[in-house]
Amino acid sequence: MTTASTEDRSTADDALPDEGHVSAIVADAVAERADHLFGLMGNGNAHFISRLTRNGFPFTSARHESATVTMADAYHRATGRIAAATTTYGAGFANAYTTLAEAKMARIPLVLIVGDAPSTGRRPSDIDQVKAAEAVGVTTLIAGPHNAEAITHRAFDLALQTVQPVVLAIPYDLGTTVPGDAEPLEPLQPKPLRAADPKQLDEVAVMLAAAERPLILAGRGVLLSNTVEPLRDLGDRLGALFMTSVMAANAFNSPWDLGIAGGFTRIHRLDVARTADVVLVVGASLNIFQTRYGTLFPAETRLIRVDNEPDPQQIGSATYVRADIESFLDGLEKRLPVLPPTLASSAASTWRDRVPEVAEMVFRGSDPSEDPIEYGPDGRLNPRAVISALNDILPAERSVVMDGGHFIGWAPMYLSVPDPHAMILVGTAFQSIGMGFGSAAGVSIARPERITVLVSGDGGGLMGLADFETFLRATRRGVLVVLNDSAYGAELHQYAAKGLHDQAMLIDEVDFSAVGRALGAEGTKAYSLEDLNHLKDWLATEQDGVFVLDVAISQKVVAEYMAESVARK
Repeated sequence: MTTASTEDRSTADDALPDEGHVSAIVADAVAERADHLFGLMGNGNAHFISRLTRNGFPFTSARHESATVTMADAYHRATGRIAAATTTYGAGFANAYTTLAEAKMARIPLVLIVGDAPSTGRRPSDIDQVKAAEAVGVTTLIAGPHNAEAITHRAFDLALQTVQPVVLAIPYDLGTTVPGDAEPLEPLQPKPLRAADPKQLDEVAVMLAAAERPLILAGRGVLLSNTVEPLRDLGDRLGALFMTSVMAANAFNSPWDLGIAGGFTRIHRLDVARTADVVLVVGASLNIFQTRYGTLFPAETRLIRVDNEPDPQQIGSATYVRADIESFLDGLEKRLPVLPPTLASSAASTWRDRVPEVAEMVFRGSDPSEDPIEYGPDGRLNPRAVISALNDILPAERSVVMDGGHFIGWAPMYLSVPDPHAMILVGTAFQSIGMGFGSAAGVSIARPERITVLVSGDGGGLMGLADFETFLRATRRGVLVVLNDSAYGAELHQYAAKGLHDQAMLIDEVDFSAVGRALGAEGTKAYSLEDLNHLKDWLATEQDGVFVLDVAISQKVVAEYMAESVARK
């Protein structure tokens, strides 16, 4: 990037070049609202970043703008706190566009501070960033001499209220101008919370009280509404079993949790879940992946979905309760005790009494009962056996981060996590790959006390390779597991299997452990389960740093979710 031109200089000759102007005011407001800034400097944000770093504000630089938003996105997922990212204008903004779209589709509250074209009009190298952001549903706010502080706070307030990313743009010619009189903003109206309809509450209470095999499926909405505890209490009172979405993994911390619902459900747990007669879905979508392409539950299972947000993918046969989750649970709690004591009696048998094996460690373990063999048909390692073995090798206090790609089918099935903020998949909402290294860097910054375990494919790893170094730099202690099938696995299993020519689907084998060693990490290439002992030995040293385990996995083993998808296309 070129350095700032003379038109960027402050008009206050006696001031430092990064204070007393619009960019400085925005920076000071960001410092009040965020804990960390992720970014890459260029002409449009140089003064803004300089103001923050001069004052000691935590800042992590990416090597490609795509990772700026990804790091912030993952930081939020790992902590629950709002995040901030920054790029310059033009190419810098465009480079972050895919990851901004991912954050929008995944509903991540973050503020992206960007440079922008001058307020007087776009130059030949400028694009209409406001319309570009609008195209993916992201709102842009403009900072200027009369609103710099107030509009920055508005950006953070709006991101939190809508649970969406917001772009805060600083026009190039206004970034270093001295502020004028502040113009007050209209107050941001609070988001309305829908009270649960009493008639629907009565209906749901009757259905749950009469259920013989009730199941509660919780999603991220339960985390956002801070209602895990009352929902778990409800399940315990009903003798229900639990499931979660991937973004709420292990939220219940209960032995009666069947794990992640959808394409990541283990087969023996799925068999139990499919016998549920009433399923209460709270704060989770019923999209095609969540419902395993419509096969998660039989057609006769009665579904009840509760959320404060509309869902265009709502299943027509489900009872849909659009309401604030806390209000709904409070109303339901008041109704259940006055109903016929089908399950309230201490002598009554619950579903838990009939399936005691669910709470046993064997049922909840990681043994790959679906496919325990070590090698696939092509002589390369079976990824199910690899990930199952890693569940026991890796420290339990871990953050598991995944890039996008075919390989994501295995880690959520076999790797346990301590809480829902420790299972992080950035890229799945937009179905993108190449976000792994940035995601893992953001998680490492967010939760340095935990070991960061990044699971990537070789295709996504190569796409995001620029920020391999960022991951190493940001991580106190981590492991990179590359499930390397020398292919774009998703395309191979969707299209080569149907007769399309596979040349463009294949990748010459790359040894990521060698790349990691060149960048200062340690690592090895694994061709057998015994080779995983190299990682085990490194972990035993308890030394800081990153270990890269490149695993040569089979091209012939297909993830369950992919098999379901292909079967229905």
